[in-house]
Amino acid sequence: MAVALGMDAFSLGIGIGLKGIRLRDILKLSSVIALFHIIMPLGGMFAGQFVSGLLGHVATTAAGILLVLLGGHMIYSSIKGEEVKSLDYRSVWGTFLFALSVSIDSFSVGVTLGMFQADLLLTILLFGFFGGLMSIMGLMLGRRVSRNLGGYGEAFGGAILFIFGIMFII
Repeated sequence: MAVALGMDAFSLGIGIGLKGIRLRDILKLSSVIALFHIIMPLGGMFAGQFVSGLLGHVATTAAGILLVLLGGHMIYSSIKGEEVKSLDYRSVWGTFLFALSVSIDSFSVGVTLGMFQADLLLTILLFGFFGGLMSIMGLMLGRRVSRNLGGYGEAFGGAILFIFGIMFII
């Protein structure tokens, strides 16, 4: 389950990595994602079944809209050829929004975790570990591929974020 939750971080990490990212930013972003993969399931457990049923879909849709806008903006700026101001994943808000968007599904998983007799500490730590690890792998892969794609890297990364945003909305 921890690997499955980390796949969003991996996939979206590729999209951000394709835009070009420094190693220090990879570590910072992955650490925040790992932290969110711990906090969100705990929050889900405490929020309870009713709140998750009410807000779970809304939060996922909001994350999808954010990804569609970010991906569309990346595609637009790469086609336009100009430096267009976009969400900066290096800023506090950009890091927060990106980590939230890849960790939002952990919230609803946390609600169901409360029903099982699993070792809570081990489960939550595994979620954080794999969320962080998978994001590092995705960001590094995107960074490496972006060197080969040249100017098309940002458009390709934007397309990945856009597609995942649509999938979150649907």
